[in-house]
Amino acid sequence: MGNRAVVTSAARVVVKVGSSSLTSTGGGLDAARVDALVDALGARLGAGVQIVLVSSGAIATGIGPLGLRRRPRDLATQQAAASVGQGLLLAHYTGAFARHGRTVGQVLLTAEDVTRRAHYRNAQRTLYRLLELGVVPIVNENDTVATDEIRFGDNDRLAALVAHLVHADLLVLLSDVDGLYDGPPARAGSRLVGEVRGADDLASVTVGGTGSGVGLGGMVTKVEAARIATSAGIPVVLTSTANAAPALAGADVGTLFHPTGERRGTRLLWLAHATDARGWLTLDPGAVDAVVRRRLSLLPAGIVAVEGAFVAGDPVDLVDENGNAVARGLVNFDATELPGLLGRSTRDLARELGPAYEREVVHRDDLVLLRP
Repeated sequence: MGNRAVVTSAARVVVKVGSSSLTSTGGGLDAARVDALVDALGARLGAGVQIVLVSSGAIATGIGPLGLRRRPRDLATQQAAASVGQGLLLAHYTGAFARHGRTVGQVLLTAEDVTRRAHYRNAQRTLYRLLELGVVPIVNENDTVATDEIRFGDNDRLAALVAHLVHADLLVLLSDVDGLYDGPPARAGSRLVGEVRGADDLASVTVGGTGSGVGLGGMVTKVEAARIATSAGIPVVLTSTANAAPALAGADVGTLFHPTGERRGTRLLWLAHATDARGWLTLDPGAVDAVVRRRLSLLPAGIVAVEGAFVAGDPVDLVDENGNAVARGLVNFDATELPGLLGRSTRDLARELGPAYEREVVHRDDLVLLRP
């Protein structure tokens, strides 16, 4: 097997592991699987590599202790299972990493925690400090209070965003499949895709499925996570949890996704990929040009319609007159305030309503352009 320099040279690595890799088929933690994963990570920690572990499995781990037969479908029971399971999962990680002389720290996140300016800086500072102290951060979505995050399913997207948040050199996505195939892995003739250098390499790849009975992530979310990470300059290795040790050692296993872009502002990456719009602002052609081409802030004069129920600070999509989303940003007004401001200059609004209205609807620093 070859040696991947992009892996062996990585000083800071984010590793994501799915529920199906940590639990038994019917739910409940599989201690042997967890220990094997930690041993693989411990070898890299011993070589001086910093590791952030993004771990699914809280809901699946809570299924057994609650006497449930399968993963619950209703939100309240999912949150209850996460509440029970998260403690058990972390306790086992604590003992397993202790064998390697490492302390772990729990970091629970929701998307909103890291899109709002003050919150994302707090999360970043916490993760940096844990790494400086030699602690292994174990990150999960805060499933006990999250809503959309649980329905999203697996933590693939979260892992890609955390990799950017901590300026990781590498993202490793572990699952129950040993890489990306050009068709269903079990189908005769399907071939492993060893490297992906861009969208053209994915043209002949068919991905789908919803994963195991205890996890909701499928190959679609993993490819999307790889796209997010690589577009921000971070290489990605996708392989099975059984291949964790050789993959982290640089062996030519799984699928290597090469970087396709450069690093961008962390909070804006979260805004683009970790949020759902709470509303829509329709812009006239002049405002679309100002936002997209000239990268200016959005003013009331360029808005022709408002939809949705949002409050100041929420993410909203900016759409053109054909309904195409061109950008997403954090809005500075409530939905109920905006209709009376449309088409008017900030100078007139300030004169009539006061200086608080002489501000942008979406400031350019809180705005990210979306892919066509």
